[in-house]
Amino acid sequence: MDIGIAPDRIRGQGMRASIDRGFARALSLICGTLLLIEIVLMLVGVVSRYVFHRPLVWADEFSSVFFLWLAMLGAVMALRGASHMRMSALVNKLPAATRALFDKIATVLIFAFLVIVLEPAVSYTIDEQAVSLATVDISRAWRAAAMPVSILLMLASMLLRLDLRPRRQDWMALAIVAVILGLLLALIPAFAGLGKLNLLIFFVGVAGTAVFAGIPIAFSFGLATLGYIGLTTYIPIDIVISRMDAGMTSPVLLSIPLFVFLGLLVEMTGMAKAIVGFLANLMGHIRGGLSYVLIAAMYLISGISGSKAADMAAIAPVLFPEMVKRGVPRGDLVALLASTGAQTETIPPSLILITIGSVTGISIAALFTGGLLPGLVSGLFICAIVWHKARDSDASVLPRASRPVLLRSLAVSIPALILPLVIRSAIVEGVATATEVSTIGIVYATICGLFVYRSFDWSRLWPMLIQTVTLSGAILLIVGAATAMSWAITQSGVSHGVAQMITGAPGGAVTFLALSSLIFIVLGSVLEGIPAIVLMGPLLFPIAHSAGINEVHYAMVAVLSMGIGLFAPPFGVGYYVACAIGECSPDDGLPYIGRYILALVVGMLVVMAVPWISTGFL
Repeated sequence: MDIGIAPDRIRGQGMRASIDRGFARALSLICGTLLLIEIVLMLVGVVSRYVFHRPLVWADEFSSVFFLWLAMLGAVMALRGASHMRMSALVNKLPAATRALFDKIATVLIFAFLVIVLEPAVSYTIDEQAVSLATVDISRAWRAAAMPVSILLMLASMLLRLDLRPRRQDWMALAIVAVILGLLLALIPAFAGLGKLNLLIFFVGVAGTAVFAGIPIAFSFGLATLGYIGLTTYIPIDIVISRMDAGMTSPVLLSIPLFVFLGLLVEMTGMAKAIVGFLANLMGHIRGGLSYVLIAAMYLISGISGSKAADMAAIAPVLFPEMVKRGVPRGDLVALLASTGAQTETIPPSLILITIGSVTGISIAALFTGGLLPGLVSGLFICAIVWHKARDSDASVLPRASRPVLLRSLAVSIPALILPLVIRSAIVEGVATATEVSTIGIVYATICGLFVYRSFDWSRLWPMLIQTVTLSGAILLIVGAATAMSWAITQSGVSHGVAQMITGAPGGAVTFLALSSLIFIVLGSVLEGIPAIVLMGPLLFPIAHSAGINEVHYAMVAVLSMGIGLFAPPFGVGYYVACAIGECSPDDGLPYIGRYILALVVGMLVVMAVPWISTGFL
């Protein structure tokens, strides 16, 4: 509910506001410190392993402990900052009063979810007391306590911001939620006779309605899973917490906050600017040259940060002002930026590829190797659109850079260009894990910023830590909730029925690939890539394997399809992120985005039809 200040309770509200500010400062301090500790622990482990050849297992154990705390407290930060991912396209089209009512209903449902899972989280922590870490005599309860403590902090944060004088809409939201819960409880006898139809009711009906109503995706998944398990099965709801824990703390996922922070470092230290400067000198003098620079820069930068938002935020401020000055419409720029965001979803170290490896067991090195060519193929089709458009364009071009200027910009960019090459080669060759390489990348970027580019802004370091924790918490809570939801679906046995239905369809593997592509385009537009892959990966990847489809090839088709959905309006969240970064109205980009989406679809179809593009270098 909204924060309001009642005139007759100014003193109480002032005290609550002071407490809330103190709460925020303390939480930020803890979260930033936890991320620093995580980076230091990983660095110590890397140095011990590769310099002294003595792996520190205890460092890995403590990293897993701090990681769960980092993820859960990051989720608290995301809740406070309204940073949890949500599908708000439909709700935003409603009248202001109706939109406000939906927001209040979402708040009540989030609060109800947190209250319901608090006791199971406490029970889970108590159960973990009997188990110790493998290398040190410390109870795993210290790690598991992150769940109930963070849930309590979320509840406390919501209560601190609660309006002390509820308005009519607040009561309406409470009444609507109460009616919904009462109706579900009254239908328990009916659910008992519906069998697997309950899966559609809760995981399509309830989850879908919640997502489209603007409830954050993580909580939409959590509510649907709680409803299914609590109302239609005899399974204790405590399983939701244990499944969330298992999903959020996969060792592979530890690289997510590190790569997000690395992406912010690359932008802050001037490394991204150096790469773009060299590419602009190389191609800026040809028609559409700066558009080619944007495509190439996104391909290279994606190999550093792993985060599409970080990629776009690093490139757009450098290129957009010059391109606008040269006469390129800003709407066209945003459309191109969004399409390159979708095109580079397969470029390592993509967070989606890391997530696929986590939930399916596919080799991260194989996924990173297989992702390079599919992204290049899609990029070539986007370049074809740029070339066709530039033939009749009146936009001016940059003067041709002289050879000394080109060589000088190349020399300046070499330290930055080395980083994506090191990241890709180290993981692909099996020299280091994704987490270890991200740690090395952070150290390398810091050194470059301090001693090579001399643009290390110390004042931005702490906000970057907080931004990293907040984004990581939002991502990992979705992963945890989607893992619990996927577990519930899998335990129902529906995967076997789906496998029989799809494998029995005419066309075999080709039909399955086509259907999968459509499924992932829809899921990518509604759920975004990571929750979609956590939800559907355990279900569809085994079917692909049984149909004789190479898992890396299938992963590339899935990721490219999700990228199309993620960056295609009207539902694709990535498109609106690109508009925000490019400082452009979404309406201005609509006349231009269609042709780029078409190029992405054609690129995806080519990758689908030619498995060698994904598997040729494995």
